[in-house]
Amino acid sequence: MAQVLEFKLPDLGEGLTEAEIVRWLVEVGDVVAIDQPVVEVETAKAMVEVPCPYGGVVTARFGEEGTELPVGAPLITVAVGERPASDAGDARSADAGGSGNVLVGYGTTEAPARRRRVRQQRPVPGASAAGSRAVTTGQGAGPAVVNGQAGVPGTEDGPVPVISPLVRRLARQNGLDLRELTGSGPDGLILRADVEYALRAAARAGAPQTAEPHAPVPRATSTATAPQPTAPQPTAPRSTAPQPTAAAAHGEIRTPLKGIRGAVADKLARSRREIPDATCWVDADATELMRARTAMNAAGGPKISLLALLARICTAALARFPELNSTVDAEAREVVRFEHVHLGFAAQTDRGLVVPVVRDAHARDAESLTAEFARLTEAGRTGTLTPAELTGGTFTLNNYGVFGVDGSTPIINHPEAAMLGVGRIVPKPWVHEGELAVRQVVQLSLTFDHRVCDGGTAGGFLRYVADCVEQPAVLLRTL
Repeated sequence: MAQVLEFKLPDLGEGLTEAEIVRWLVEVGDVVAIDQPVVEVETAKAMVEVPCPYGGVVTARFGEEGTELPVGAPLITVAVGERPASDAGDARSADAGGSGNVLVGYGTTEAPARRRRVRQQRPVPGASAAGSRAVTTGQGAGPAVVNGQAGVPGTEDGPVPVISPLVRRLARQNGLDLRELTGSGPDGLILRADVEYALRAAARAGAPQTAEPHAPVPRATSTATAPQPTAPQPTAPRSTAPQPTAAAAHGEIRTPLKGIRGAVADKLARSRREIPDATCWVDADATELMRARTAMNAAGGPKISLLALLARICTAALARFPELNSTVDAEAREVVRFEHVHLGFAAQTDRGLVVPVVRDAHARDAESLTAEFARLTEAGRTGTLTPAELTGGTFTLNNYGVFGVDGSTPIINHPEAAMLGVGRIVPKPWVHEGELAVRQVVQLSLTFDHRVCDGGTAGGFLRYVADCVEQPAVLLRTL
């Protein structure tokens, strides 16, 4: 006789207490193997595929796509001990034990068997969306659901590819069929800008709207895009998390700070509240640094990014001024200095601001740094950064020049002690070798925790960085 086991949303680590269902990877009635991913969820830090520790037949799913669940809430139920004979070789019962390839808080110790992944295929942009499917809530079958919308029939397997559940909600709230859109993102991915463009077009054509039209948002062309506002939400709650309320009569739309935006808001507020920060800045002539990069890339081999050269300068400067590669233990009233440099870098994505971390940046050369920046940037763009790749930084490099601005006063990435900001590099009049010339000039700014050092140390660090930017040969002394 089959035994029905309930699999709950596990502890995803890093203090995360909730997650939002982005995409179901299995249907009710599917056979799953131990450790097979059954759902993709979005936390405040990353997109995560959640593997199930049981093998058997899925008998129920809890929650639609877009629903936010707390840790410990039921995800699915699995009947173990019985399955169709044709699938007997594709999944193992709980009697055989579980696998160690699991997330925090559940699972056993046996190595995983061959997986039979039940993954839905991504449709061609503009094609019809997934077929309807019943979501069992434990109280009988629920309505047919396609892309988080009840009662919408479909003809193909798999959901419409959308950048975020918030974008899906925005479309659903305004009665927009995502199957009629062609996404401007990679592989036809539908972005928020695509949905808003369609809503504005419908408004101009006289189509009825259920919410106020949104201001135009430029289409994203890279990971360094402008921050996207959070989508308006329906007033009827679908989970235990707070939901936004719209007051159309007063021209107000209220959206809870949750998910990645909430995590960023909490961290920035904590930094301002706890860290007595100060900022110093200097203009530097980056002409020679740009020439050095051009010469490196002309010599053959993998191309070297400007960010990698700035990171190499940062690590060399931190070796000279290690006070800035530290944190403050407020309870012990101690400054904790790190021997390693785990370098965070700010990246703007369609999901919001993220700060991936390059581990042991001090031990990497420019080529290795370039490759790691590219890998982490792509993971940030696709929403696949892991919590481990977003935590543990000891110093942050913020290249806000990609937004076309010269200067800024960065907020320290708590609990770090400093952040170097880099503005755009642009031609400006500059006195070079006693004569006025047009040079490539950049503004550098350093925000630091005044508890770990005084202005002399911070100024020395920033001056050394500027010297390396102006005369890259200075770096040869530390190579």
